[in-house]
Amino acid sequence: MKKIFSILLLAICLSSVNAQMDEKFYHPDREWVNIDSLDYQDIILYADTDTIYSVIFKPQERLKATILYFHGNGGNISKWANHIRPLVNDGFQVCMLDYRGYGKSTGTPTHLNIAHDAQMLLDTLLKRKDVVDGKLIVYGASIGSQVAVHLTRNNNNKISALIFDGMMTSFTDVALLTSPKEYHEHIKQFITSPYSAKEDTKEIKNIKVLFIHSKEDEIPIEGAREIYNNLACPKIFWIYEGRHVEAPIKYPETFVEYINKIR
Repeated sequence: MKKIFSILLLAICLSSVNAQMDEKFYHPDREWVNIDSLDYQDIILYADTDTIYSVIFKPQERLKATILYFHGNGGNISKWANHIRPLVNDGFQVCMLDYRGYGKSTGTPTHLNIAHDAQMLLDTLLKRKDVVDGKLIVYGASIGSQVAVHLTRNNNNKISALIFDGMMTSFTDVALLTSPKEYHEHIKQFITSPYSAKEDTKEIKNIKVLFIHSKEDEIPIEGAREIYNNLACPKIFWIYEGRHVEAPIKYPETFVEYINKIR
């Protein structure tokens, strides 16, 4: 997190504000590691001149629902697979998207092209027989919470539940949190984005929402609590002990229990 905002602050100090600074929030990782003991199919999409790579993990058990999962700002699908392993083992089908520049996807990630690719993937999933006949849940982990809630807002009637895991309220809020006060006015002026969780959640209706957060998380729990309190939906807040987005790894059984409560 510190690495992100040291780069952002340097850019501000140099007055190079015409650059698309949102891409500084992402840390693309192209290194692919082996995914053990999980069956999956590739889903390849194309946008502009880029190839967008995603996979759909198939459960051995009877299919409960489909989860569209957006991972955090580091790693890639292969390195986030252990976070969704408990879900697949419990009967959930999980689709994961690699943002542009991550894993086997080409290009450079920005807030806008991630939102575009997320919508394209959702549209593709809704044409599949194994998705259209069942429930669809959207899951955002860490920075993935931003695109998850934006996608849900724009497709509210197609989605049955939304999950926030270590959520960020907005890109601007995180920049303010991790920077010295003397930079705050510059950040408010220049570090903005075309969507934010705290604004998009105001438009979400009639779906179940699960918040997963730790009090020890580097992303303060207060932001998630504020959104939770203002959200006009059936909702659950699970507070666990541990580090950022560690719940699926540290408490897999409890994690699955909470997911099942909102499916």
